[in-house]
Amino acid sequence: MIVLDTNAWVFWAADPKRLSRRALRRIQREEAGGEILVSVVSAWEVALKHSLGKLELDRDVASWIAVAAGYPRVRLVPLEVDEAVQSTSLPGSFHRDPADRFIVALARRLGVPIVTSDKRIRKYAHVQSVW
Repeated sequence: MIVLDTNAWVFWAADPKRLSRRALRRIQREEAGGEILVSVVSAWEVALKHSLGKLELDRDVASWIAVAAGYPRVRLVPLEVDEAVQSTSLPGSFHRDPADRFIVALARRLGVPIVTSDKRIRKYAHVQSVW
């Protein structure tokens, strides 16, 4: 089981060549018999970035999310109260981006790694990451 950060989800769905080899192998491993979790926060983040002109998609945002969420072994995970609360008190020092905090809290609660290109998440000692 893995959690995809928003950037990894977008790369995987739109342009897998942008993933590192290690990240792609880990996703493929989960496709073959694991589970790939994507927080609904990532769906919100995709929609927000698209609406601000910061993310180009090959179709309307709702259709893009539906297709990307329908990939094999992908499960969209709702934001739970636990993640919302835990995101406010992550151990150590972590930046303030609420989307990243929610996604990190999800991975920590489940004890699984995050696939991400985000250096700030990868440097955070209190969650496993793959890139």
